[in-house]
Amino acid sequence: MSSRDNILGRIRTALADDPPLERPAAPEVWPRESPSVDAMADRFAQELEELAGETHRCASMEDARAKLSELVAGLDEGKIGAIDHPLTRELAADLPADRIDWGAAEPDAPTVATWAASVVPADCLLADTGTCMVACATTHERLMCYLTPVCVVIARADRLFEHLPAAWDELAGRIADPELRGEFVFISGPSRTADIEKILILGVHGPKRLVVLVVG
Repeated sequence: MSSRDNILGRIRTALADDPPLERPAAPEVWPRESPSVDAMADRFAQELEELAGETHRCASMEDARAKLSELVAGLDEGKIGAIDHPLTRELAADLPADRIDWGAAEPDAPTVATWAASVVPADCLLADTGTCMVACATTHERLMCYLTPVCVVIARADRLFEHLPAAWDELAGRIADPELRGEFVFISGPSRTADIEKILILGVHGPKRLVVLVVG
């Protein structure tokens, strides 16, 4: 047995004897005021609008499907990519089957870049910054957040949180899950950049248009 194996063995033994580490409490960076869902939805829409994003509050999934169909009708011909999730399946129920790609073949970046839009589900909506948090288990799911010219995010209103610390207890449990794969992507508005003269340009490094559908 090598010296390296001896050292690693001692570390494993020491760790095995220690009790499990307790999850740290969420830091109280911002006070929790526990606003109503309507108040958080209004704040989210206001913050996202400041970042050139769009929010559509939909009373039901039927309204959300109608809004998605309207959005898709205004796009160029081409595939719509979607993260395969019960929420996106429900949202895209009215789209023609040959128009949407659910990523079963794990498309590469050049393929994702040809899609007219992507549809992704948000795990959390953070009201104070107009931010969508999307769990991406695979590379092509992550690319859907970056490469298509239009990104459509779907979330239910009960996924609204006033800020990140308010969502931390739930997120920490998922992050600690050893079976969880991939990463979380935080989306705050469409892609934007500015040159030295402070001229803002949208869509240079990612989607030019971000549309968030909040159901409920």
